[in-house]
Amino acid sequence: MIRADLHVHTTFSSDSSISPKTLVEQLRAHRSIKAVAITDHNTVKGYYSARELARPYEDILVIPAMEISAVGGDLLIFGVAEIPPNPWTVESVIDFARKRGGVVAAAHPFRAYGLGESAKNYTFDAIEILNGASAPQVNKLAETLAKELNLPGVGGSDAHKLDELWTAYTEAQASLDVEEILKAIKKGLVRVGSK
Repeated sequence: MIRADLHVHTTFSSDSSISPKTLVEQLRAHRSIKAVAITDHNTVKGYYSARELARPYEDILVIPAMEISAVGGDLLIFGVAEIPPNPWTVESVIDFARKRGGVVAAAHPFRAYGLGESAKNYTFDAIEILNGASAPQVNKLAETLAKELNLPGVGGSDAHKLDELWTAYTEAQASLDVEEILKAIKKGLVRVGSK
């Protein structure tokens, strides 16, 4: 069983102040969260930077990921380290990720830039049901959506500042391995938690 924060932004997102170096240091120091998905907005540069910084440490994992601003709403892609080509429609981003073995989740569906009820029109692998930057009632709507669609729920802090890190996370029945974590999400062997 591992704990992963599946929604974190670094300074490679224009609205974040968390450097990749600081993120790796915080991940190393945390008692229970040992994996992080760097979901910078429309880029994977933060992932590559943090992955390099984390390379010497076998007890932490940086998961390739991104948050794509698709037409209609934001998507989280896990397990892919390249940006999809434009135009970013929900369908084209999902197809791009799947062809590369990635997992796609609807990000904060009932908050600004979320897909809302239109998420029902697409084939997702998961729904983000616990977003640390979302109000409890908004997360509850996302949880209801995941149940309606019979999809696993994932969680992440959506941190843009240091004090927002690790406020929400996903527990996966997996080891500290990207492929195992992706399989656990797809199989629903996950649950969300918060501090």
